[in-house]
Amino acid sequence: MTIPSAPIDTDRRDAFVGRLFDAGIGSLELVCVYLGDKLGLYRALADHGPLTTPGLADAAGVHERYAREWLEQEATAGILDVDDPARPSGERRYTLPPEHAEVLLDGDSLNYLGFLGWLVGGMMQPRTGLLMDAFRTGGGVPAAVYGSDIREMIAAGNRPQFLHLLADEWLPAIPEVHARLLADPPARIADIACGAGWSTIVMAKAYPKATVDGYDLDAAAIHDAHANARAEGVSDRVHFRARDAADPDIAGRYDLVTVFEAIHDMARPVDVLSTIRRITAEGGVALIADERVPDTFEAPADEIQRFFYGASLLYCLPTGMAEQPSAATGTVMRTPLFREYAQRAGYADIEVLPIEHMFWRLYLLRR
Repeated sequence: MTIPSAPIDTDRRDAFVGRLFDAGIGSLELVCVYLGDKLGLYRALADHGPLTTPGLADAAGVHERYAREWLEQEATAGILDVDDPARPSGERRYTLPPEHAEVLLDGDSLNYLGFLGWLVGGMMQPRTGLLMDAFRTGGGVPAAVYGSDIREMIAAGNRPQFLHLLADEWLPAIPEVHARLLADPPARIADIACGAGWSTIVMAKAYPKATVDGYDLDAAAIHDAHANARAEGVSDRVHFRARDAADPDIAGRYDLVTVFEAIHDMARPVDVLSTIRRITAEGGVALIADERVPDTFEAPADEIQRFFYGASLLYCLPTGMAEQPSAATGTVMRTPLFREYAQRAGYADIEVLPIEHMFWRLYLLRR
């Protein structure tokens, strides 16, 4: 979509970008406050704190993996204090400061604002009800429960990155890949977890000799991808399939395999990376983009980490745990954990590309 050209006050534009991003973080964090209130997590900390992850799980009767993600999210948001962020995750002790306890728990105080979590969380029912069930049982919430809005939001949010960066900056920054995609015989590309297909379509348009196959488990997303490919005039060279990327029956030999912002969502990331390695041709590579997060836990944290933790607690972790057994990665997949997944899948050559992006880190895996 294009906007009619007009003089742009970049300071005003950038201020509005910041305002909306801050509003998004605030919305996520209010739902996390709602969960902490309704599940008795704040009360457990007030009555029994400081608490470790296992201590909170036991005191509040919730699953330890969800307790850890909530505690880390609340600490990155500056709502809870943590004794030492450098300690192993299960050993850190978290405290609800008395000043925050008054605001969150004291319903008689003029400073009480805990009800604001209900304002947003209550509007999300029944999804928040399913999230609370998942906290208690250790289960998950299937992505389909979130409806089409989340699927379309992810597609809309990632599309500008693909349109402006994927073929103009990222792939040309890997000279051997860029040259192969332009050369004969025609190259083959597999785009795993392609969603609505915008990454697939952009690669097909940038490299007109190549054939591109898009794979995604979500049949509704594949339906959207077919429609988008037809509209963009590349349906003759782009083929979409509703398949699980961990399916060992996926066949083919691809010169480039891509996965954009999806490994952290997958219940079986090692199986998916093993499939990617198997279908990559000799001399081919895999390009993986996932969240740019620090290699170690930080609290309090910057706005981007706060955003990722909110998204993880409310969407990525519960959808990843909807399929069992699950790696239960969550949005905050740090580079050492990704390296571990890739090494378990058989990769020895794992390169972090020197490409700066606000949200994503790019990895190059050579077969």
